[in-house]
Amino acid sequence: MPKGYWVACVDVTDPAGYQKYREALAVPFRKFGGRFLTRGGKVDQMEGALRPRVIVVEFPSHEAALACYRSPEYDAAKALRLRAASADLVVLEGYDGPSL
Repeated sequence: MPKGYWVACVDVTDPAGYQKYREALAVPFRKFGGRFLTRGGKVDQMEGALRPRVIVVEFPSHEAALACYRSPEYDAAKALRLRAASADLVVLEGYDGPSL
């Protein structure tokens, strides 16, 4: 079964408020098996446009990734983020086929 992923590109406008959001993420991520693969480290933008902070979160499945986003636990965390940052976020299914 393919894993699920959140890919978020974020502009933080209130670092203290954003820290509260990050702390609140522990609840839904623990519940749905979310695990950070990247968390705002160095970004070398090669093409196109994106926000300065890029985050990738892995879930056991696409369904778990969607359930996490749609959960009341994430809604509570998201309310904190909306006051502290702007973001673009997608939920996507991983590739479970042969590698090239």
